[in-house]
Amino acid sequence: MWITSCLETVKTPTVVALGNFDGVHPGHQTVIEPVWLAAQQFRATCAAGSSAIAPVPTVVTFHPHPREFFTGKRRDLLTPLAEKVAQLKQLGVEQLVRLPFDHALSCLSPEAFVEQILVRSLVAQEISVGENFCFGHKRAGTAEDLRAIAARYDIPVHIVPMYTLDGERVSSSTIRDYLQQGLVRPAARLLGRPYMLVGEVVKGQQLGRSLGFPTANLRLPEEKFLPRLGVYAVRVWVQNEAFPNALVFPSADSVRQPQPGVMNLGYRPTVDGSQCQVEVHLLDWAGDLYGKTLVVGLEAFLRAEQKFDSLDALKAQIQQDCDQARSLLTTSP
Repeated sequence: MWITSCLETVKTPTVVALGNFDGVHPGHQTVIEPVWLAAQQFRATCAAGSSAIAPVPTVVTFHPHPREFFTGKRRDLLTPLAEKVAQLKQLGVEQLVRLPFDHALSCLSPEAFVEQILVRSLVAQEISVGENFCFGHKRAGTAEDLRAIAARYDIPVHIVPMYTLDGERVSSSTIRDYLQQGLVRPAARLLGRPYMLVGEVVKGQQLGRSLGFPTANLRLPEEKFLPRLGVYAVRVWVQNEAFPNALVFPSADSVRQPQPGVMNLGYRPTVDGSQCQVEVHLLDWAGDLYGKTLVVGLEAFLRAEQKFDSLDALKAQIQQDCDQARSLLTTSP
């Protein structure tokens, strides 16, 4: 996938899905789908003898997130860049344009945004947005405004209705709320997959090994959104020859089976920990994981983080956690 933050290096012409798409959940996917379909139709026309240049299926996001720009506060992401790219690739997106959201961009009127960004720079042939999409100075432009302005340039705009699942709106904010409560299964239901933590295994204090439960300490992207602190039952994919790239996520038809595991997310109060850490114990694994990348899918929240009176009490609780996780992961699909 071609990734750029510079409009001078964009591959054109394009068919464009506009939005932030943090999470790339099913609602986002419905906005992206018309872009992929339009690109395929254009390519079929070109294959039939048309001299037109087939447009590149493109997602356009904003970096930083507009809310982060205006508040000055970092916005943690469900899908940091590497994860977002992996998910977009699976949807057939071939280009990601990360528009630098700065003062100049924020001051563009809706008309100027369409003319300067979509028409001149992206050479958009078709555009897709969600029905709640807003753009331009002070978010003055609506999806219907976009359709009306783009029509002046003969560019069709797909306005995709809000996506709901059993009457519940699917949104990144709702997924975040569930994760903050440790409700990983409702979050996975809206996300369309388990919530994933992706990180490189780095050396830790090796306390788990001394207790008989060796753990892999993960280094995550700084901007990764973390769920509720505590202990989770997880499924883990280990980077190896069959799964060589951290940017490739396991799919439903993957021939590789994940490893069952237990993850602790927190400050380790029993040993007076001072930094939040992600530690994963694989139930059926023996081997060196240092330097490898793990993709950890959250399956169930087991318990909140707590301080134990002794290491023996902690060890006994970890064993209970492992037994509970194995039971849950064996009985759940």
